[in-house]
Amino acid sequence: MKTRLVIFDLDGTLLDTIGDLAVACNAVLALRGLPEHSYAEYCHFVGNGIMRLVERALPEPMRTPETVAAVRADFVKYYTEHIDAHTKPYAGIPELVAELVRRGVSLAVASNKFQAGTEKLVRLFFPGVAFAAVFGQRPGVPLKPSPAVVEEILTLTGTAREEVLYVGDSGVDIETAAAAGVRSAGVTWGFRDRQELVGAGAVHIVDRPAQLLELL
Repeated sequence: MKTRLVIFDLDGTLLDTIGDLAVACNAVLALRGLPEHSYAEYCHFVGNGIMRLVERALPEPMRTPETVAAVRADFVKYYTEHIDAHTKPYAGIPELVAELVRRGVSLAVASNKFQAGTEKLVRLFFPGVAFAAVFGQRPGVPLKPSPAVVEEILTLTGTAREEVLYVGDSGVDIETAAAAGVRSAGVTWGFRDRQELVGAGAVHIVDRPAQLLELL
């Protein structure tokens, strides 16, 4: 059946955000005199929301609810103010999005990034694109790999599961698609490797954005 809706993860799929995430987290760690981390380490810290990012970045003895909440608040403030200093779309993504729009395919974003940050990045980098939904982490909605956000998008758009392609760069994304009963495409240009995507059971794996057009 023809694909009517493509749901994209954001970080590591549409946008290379790791530079700004790393700088922001290191900045709030430095304020407290704590050890900083490399970009490579942050590639494995991200993907499960800001709370988990902060927990992973903090020394284990400091991972108390109070400390995590305080560092998260500082992170969100710093990151929101510097959100596009290093961030950019991956090569071929603007062309892919434009071609999907031209073909009349509906587009949505489902991210574990906090809602305000998700919306700001989509506005900044895809200003002319009318996404059917742009959802990040919101109170009361479970994070991926819960299928809740995908279910919400399906209801909002009235799209059948067999008409959906979910695209992401991590095992969390592939698990989300499987839980929601939609096809998945794992992308290898993001933060995680091919082995993680294969292990998670990706239906398709693509190495370049243009290859996604072959899956429609």
